[in-house]
Amino acid sequence: MKPAPFVHHAPRSVEEAVAALAEVGHDGKVLAGGQSLIPLLSMRLASPGHLVDIAGVAGLDTVEVADRHVRVGAMVRHAGLERHTGAAAALPLLRLALHHVAHPAIRTRGTTVGSIAHADPSGEMPAIAVLTDAVVEAVGPGGAREVAAADFFVGPLETTLAPDELVVAVRFGRFTATTRTGFAESARRSGDYALAGVALAVDADGDQITSARASFVSVTPVPDVLDLGPALAGRSLHDLPLDAVAELVLAHVDPESDIHAPAEYRRMLAAELTRRALTTLAHDTTEGAA
Repeated sequence: MKPAPFVHHAPRSVEEAVAALAEVGHDGKVLAGGQSLIPLLSMRLASPGHLVDIAGVAGLDTVEVADRHVRVGAMVRHAGLERHTGAAAALPLLRLALHHVAHPAIRTRGTTVGSIAHADPSGEMPAIAVLTDAVVEAVGPGGAREVAAADFFVGPLETTLAPDELVVAVRFGRFTATTRTGFAESARRSGDYALAGVALAVDADGDQITSARASFVSVTPVPDVLDLGPALAGRSLHDLPLDAVAELVLAHVDPESDIHAPAEYRRMLAAELTRRALTTLAHDTTEGAA
């Protein structure tokens, strides 16, 4: 199939883009990388009358590394962020997750911020956003505002963003020097949406875990964070209570059945991936200290 007819807008500034969105209201969609939107248009799952293409808007293609965050502009491609050495050094979890986003060709065109604004719970970057306590920067007719990632997602493909607002950047929070991070996911084929995935952030004082958190891909209705502290706090990285962690995950995730896998399989897979990611994280820490 082909997309339904639409009017293409090509603003050259954030102000022009916001004005266009305000004019068309609910009948408009923002086009950035297009790797999520174009398939929806082609299958007639979405039929907006207007596309506001922000590819020509100046200043949206930068990555800024600061002491407390990594700020990613709305037109930064997945591949560009994945290759960004400063961002990878400041927040290794970004590169770990981006490596799993679809195929290399899609990462070359798709945008990290666009993936977050799209709010698909099967996407890797929304999970990273909530785990890093990211902040979404949006601009509308009334000016700029910031939304914590934890408050940004309200449902599958649904956010608190107003129709006339444009996400211009996302600030991913940096972890402390004592935080270890990990990521794991499983898909039927390389590049497919994950059947389940997990991102981890574990703080430790030497060998002893002080706190631990996880976020998930494809197994929660909206991206959220699970506190693993009840199972891990005070425990050694070399003596992980993996069964207790798995129980926390099984109780937290709420996947749905589909043609690819039943809900119970996804639930068990999320728990197993968390076990594996924790084991890998602890092993890498041990190897690094050797």
